[in-house]
Amino acid sequence: MSPDLMKLLLEMGHGDEILIADGNYPQSAINSTIVRLDGNSIPEILKVLLLFFPLDTFSEENVFLMDNNSPEKPKIWSNYKNILDSSGEPYKIKMLERYEFYKRAGNVYCVVITSETELYANIILRKGVVTR
Repeated sequence: MSPDLMKLLLEMGHGDEILIADGNYPQSAINSTIVRLDGNSIPEILKVLLLFFPLDTFSEENVFLMDNNSPEKPKIWSNYKNILDSSGEPYKIKMLERYEFYKRAGNVYCVVITSETELYANIILRKGVVTR
């Protein structure tokens, strides 16, 4: 967790969204604040982020993934599910078609760029109400 990322997490309000992007994400299309965490994988960041970031329980979905349109899903998604399960945060994942994901990502509060190499690893989280 970098100081810049912690500052942004504290600035975010209920319903704001954050994108944790893989190393292949088209950064030039991003209109949001960017935090670089090069050298880190998305699961590493997700695990730490969920210590400080409650998920939104007022909306139907609070986790968004880019669908790969294949019966075989990326292995990293099961890693995300394990991290989300162990966080204790209630979550509901919604799959978004690639360009629908990019559209949503264009409206996030901030973007974390990682060195993740797994394809279709991008994940958007919607922030809930801080109660702890």
